Amino acid sequence: MTVLEPFGARLRRAMDERGPLCVGIDPHASLLAEWGLGDNVDGLERFSRTVVEAVADRVAVLKPQSAFFERFGSRGVAVLETTVREAREAGALVVMDAKRGDIGSTMAAYAEAFLHKDAPLFSDALTVSPYLGYGSLSPAVAMARESGAGLFVLALTSNPEGGEVQHAVRADGRTVGATVLGHLALENAGEEPLGSFGAVVGATLGDLSSYDLDMGGPVLAPGIGAQGATPADLPAVFGRAVRNVVPNVSRGVLRHGSDTVALRDASERFADEIRAALTSA
Repeated sequence: MTVLEPFGARLRRAMDERGPLCVGIDPHASLLAEWGLGDNVDGLERFSRTVVEAVADRVAVLKPQSAFFERFGSRGVAVLETTVREAREAGALVVMDAKRGDIGSTMAAYAEAFLHKDAPLFSDALTVSPYLGYGSLSPAVAMARESGAGLFVLALTSNPEGGEVQHAVRADGRTVGATVLGHLALENAGEEPLGSFGAVVGATLGDLSSYDLDMGGPVLAPGIGAQGATPADLPAVFGRAVRNVVPNVSRGVLRHGSDTVALRDASERFADEIRAALTSA
């Protein structure tokens, strides 16, 4: 198996060269309809290929949401395989948003599906859930290290329901979310210029100064655009960790429809606003 340069190093370079924007590929039924496409595999393929053609050669990261492909069965997964391959060939890093989380051999199988270099769905990084215990992610951590891939671990998510778990206080006085961030800091210890094990932290969460988000790895930050957060909010939310934030925009770009020029222009506007916000931080 060919080992890539570590994901963190590749991500840092891509962010420096292309800006830190991550564009989501979320072909849900209502968005397909807005584009005038059918809620079927043909519509899925047209949608995904259009996004890749529009922005994969200029943004740092593309993030396909696996569920919207899986709902079409094997033909949908085949489209996902093509989307991942073509996005990576165009120079974008691909974060597979699959939020996998399990134990033992099952977690190992998920890791092989998305993080093994020779897998059809190999992605540069994978979103994972630690809520069966952080140690349950060990097979994915090991596979990521072997292949030069990365992980984004759910830590402080933007959905309101997340707080009942993530802000719960453990016997040692730390919250569950802080515990996840602590594990990631250990994974990234000594890695330069950026560790490969990141956190998912919502850009809509406001003041997070009670959390140490500067854990040596990237922070995938959903919530920019349609969910209400703006690029200007990033410094206040992420503090000194803002330099490692990868803001995710999905609908804010995708709502511009099937015109590749409009998609490209929208992504460039967001990228410029994010650069301006980070420069002023």
